[in-house]
Amino acid sequence: MRNIVVMDAPSNLGLRPPAPGTVPGCHKLAGALREQRIVQRLRALEGGVVVPPRYDRGDWREGDGVFNAAAIASYTRRLADRVEHHVRAGDFPLVLGGDCSIQLGASLALRRLGRYGLVAVDASADFRHPGNSDRVGAAGGEELALATGRGQEDLTDLEGLKPYLRDEDVRLFGIRDDDPERTELAALKIPVVTVGDLREWGGEALARATAEAFEIPEVRGFWVHLDADVLDPEVMPAVDSPDPDGLFPDELTALLRPLLASPHCVGLNVTIYDPDLDPEGTAGALLADVVVDAFAQS
Repeated sequence: MRNIVVMDAPSNLGLRPPAPGTVPGCHKLAGALREQRIVQRLRALEGGVVVPPRYDRGDWREGDGVFNAAAIASYTRRLADRVEHHVRAGDFPLVLGGDCSIQLGASLALRRLGRYGLVAVDASADFRHPGNSDRVGAAGGEELALATGRGQEDLTDLEGLKPYLRDEDVRLFGIRDDDPERTELAALKIPVVTVGDLREWGGEALARATAEAFEIPEVRGFWVHLDADVLDPEVMPAVDSPDPDGLFPDELTALLRPLLASPHCVGLNVTIYDPDLDPEGTAGALLADVVVDAFAQS
């Protein structure tokens, strides 16, 4: 049985400031989940912290590309080093973010090792890029586009390994049924399972089929990316962009369990929950419960 190794990636470099003079509070996610004793409850090993650079957009203006790009590139390499080390050792890294740009660290790490897939469980595709938007800037809403090679070279081609993920090796779950990016994703043949699809076909069955689809010689395994905003705002309001009509905890747990139970799953990251928006800590406690429960049968 693989060791779960919990490491913190408390980067908020990929999000816009919630208000002038402030920084996104998702860098406190790891600390909040640790307060819920997630390490002890999972009987996990300690993986330490990958400390991010300071959040500083300087004189960035709309049209300048991705803000904090140099800092994100540097952080992606350092996080990739840590993830790669544990995957090579046969561990199961559980990376506590952070915003969604931390996914680039896992994608780069796995690209160094070969061809891997990604299962993204997220309310949105995070597929904004210069080909479909004039508001490129926040890597936390663009990391899937960047990981598949769309966007500026200083983020898409680190170490000459572009793309970190192939389109055909990406699966998206939890996208809202009215997401405008679905048309482009369909044209690229990137499979998308919406909240409505999950309820119609069953998350557990779809997750099992997805895990089995990665059981081919060409692909060495897959990583799971969990964005807390996939949950309905009724239970998870503490995110930067709450989107209605999301999943509820039992639905998310049913989806995650078969993915994490698969021997081909090599790691998980958790992102976007913002403790600053959760003064009572109830949403954080719920998120910790979901993650712990998702591992229960893995």
